[in-house]
Amino acid sequence: MSVLDLSSRTVLVTGATSGIGYETARQLAERGATVLVHGRTAEDAQAATDKLVATDGIDAAQLCGFSADFTYLEEVEAMARRVVAEHPQLDVLVSNAGMAAPERHTLTADGNEIAFQVNFLAHYLLTCLLEPALTSEPGGRVVNVSSSLHRTASIQWSDPQRTRRYSRLAAYAQSQLALTVFAADPRVTAVSVHPGICETDLLPLYAHSGEPAAEGAAHVVRLCDPATEIVNGAYYDRDQRVEPAPAATEDRTVKRLTKLADLLVGQHS
Repeated sequence: MSVLDLSSRTVLVTGATSGIGYETARQLAERGATVLVHGRTAEDAQAATDKLVATDGIDAAQLCGFSADFTYLEEVEAMARRVVAEHPQLDVLVSNAGMAAPERHTLTADGNEIAFQVNFLAHYLLTCLLEPALTSEPGGRVVNVSSSLHRTASIQWSDPQRTRRYSRLAAYAQSQLALTVFAADPRVTAVSVHPGICETDLLPLYAHSGEPAAEGAAHVVRLCDPATEIVNGAYYDRDQRVEPAPAATEDRTVKRLTKLADLLVGQHS
């Protein structure tokens, strides 16, 4: 496989301080991209950029740290404003930051079920706010790092916060289905990808062992390459384009989710 040259590209990777996010940032930078490295705190983002320079030999000039705790939508907003100001032309947003839903039902300060907010609503808000910067040049795109578990999910329209019946697996799966549905939103060109079962913090949700995170990241990086032609809303299982859950491409579901997400992040947008 030829090494892609991404030297003219600027890519924001959320959740880039460990696992697939870190490996995605590394592989993009190795191919020459300018990488905006997002971490939950400024210290986390700085530690990741320092490690990319010291351990992986990346040129520090290619890296820029950004921070936002996705459990606070106002931090997502502040980060988006800074990205647009400093990088008015953004080629790719990799929506990778994610968490397993906790054992107990947990609401954020914004009033949302925590996994739904961190895994989906924060990325929804970030994508909407970055829309002016996301280039309309050919190849500009959003890559949502989703999960095969989206197939097991349903969005509880009447109770998206799952206050009545909570299961951590169902809450996590709902957040992944929402992220997958969001890829079909016509406002931006986006795809979603299940990177495979990898050795990351989310591994216990899937299996006892997994592939190295670098392998999962390679599938994400391939979709960041403008030479990889994509169809809006497409879903990839590793490097194969496959059909997502039927709900993920239904026009009605896409519109309904947009309405719900706008409502839930509305106090901040």
